[in-house]
Amino acid sequence: MAGMTSSARPHLNRRLAAFGTTIFAEMSALALSTGSINLGQGFPDTDGPEEVREAAVRALREGRGNQYPPGPGIPELRTAIAAHQLRRYGLPYDPDTEVLVTAGATEAIAAALLALVEPGDEVVALEPYYDSYAASIAMAGGTRVPVTLRPHEGSFRLDLDELRAAVTGRTRLLLINTPHNPTGTVLTRAELATIAELAVERDLLVVTDEVYEHLVFDDAEHLPLASFPGMRERTVTIGSAGKTFSFTGWKVGWVTSAPELVAAVRSAKQFLTYVSSGPFQYAVAEALALPDSYFEEFRRSMLARRDILARGLAEAGFEVFVPSGTYFITTDIRPLGEKDGFAFCRSLPERAGVVAIPNAVFYDDREAGAPYVRFAFCKREDVLREAAERLRAL
Repeated sequence: MAGMTSSARPHLNRRLAAFGTTIFAEMSALALSTGSINLGQGFPDTDGPEEVREAAVRALREGRGNQYPPGPGIPELRTAIAAHQLRRYGLPYDPDTEVLVTAGATEAIAAALLALVEPGDEVVALEPYYDSYAASIAMAGGTRVPVTLRPHEGSFRLDLDELRAAVTGRTRLLLINTPHNPTGTVLTRAELATIAELAVERDLLVVTDEVYEHLVFDDAEHLPLASFPGMRERTVTIGSAGKTFSFTGWKVGWVTSAPELVAAVRSAKQFLTYVSSGPFQYAVAEALALPDSYFEEFRRSMLARRDILARGLAEAGFEVFVPSGTYFITTDIRPLGEKDGFAFCRSLPERAGVVAIPNAVFYDDREAGAPYVRFAFCKREDVLREAAERLRAL
């Protein structure tokens, strides 16, 4: 009888039952099984700077980080993160009390939401959203309230009135992502100022995912929300080495915030991974001290790749939303006579030998995201040219 009672209840926690296997796992497996060019998952196909890789090797050989590093992260990396925030944005942080190293930005997101959100709290998030946002809010017992970025004059834009209307007496936190994955939108100074005013007025906490901070193009600029009046003490800023230095497998991320917020996030983080990436932390500390020329060349290189793929997608018949940031391009498949992004992406490897991601997985309202498909351009230029040539067959 006990066995019958146990089997009557699903094994997976009901808060996660709706999520299943991520679309990235499905599409990456499809890329492997068909030999397709994988423009779905956002990882580069070349490693980052050789001197950073060698720094990791040196740390391994010297025995630095091979055992548990300090819970908040090694002092060298926390100091480097604080120096980066000060040098780039004029934001001073105490490395000892206001910086926390995490197992990538994904753990930073999860730890922040588990720490700051309780059952019944509402979390306002920009839609479409990175899929771990929804899962982390669910694990914390919060209620996700989406505010949708909508196409307008060639890009996806935030309706500030809609954002303000989404905030209720139950709202605990705003979850902001800029540069925005998957749409490539970079929030403007005016938009960020309005968000800051709303957060101060309604006494809201804010978690900002800024992992693509060094990938902004054309006339866009990255402005940390914590730099706006009244925001430093209420904003948890998340950064990542994976996106900036092209070592996504190292899983080194971080949080910067006021001491009490960092302490709260650390309380949750210590029961997730406790610590991670020991030798890689030493390498990332050196990477963050690279000269400005590295960051500029990185941005220029990704801009060239963006333009190669954007041009190829347009020539293949897609409507292309040219991104102002990140390394993703969102397209509309309706000009190709298609309307279902899931069906399109699942058939694309056989039709064209290319893998992409249906944006609908990033929406609560799947219909709103149905005709949009995301391609990653963080690949070698020759790979992008080959993908563009294959897509012309459509």
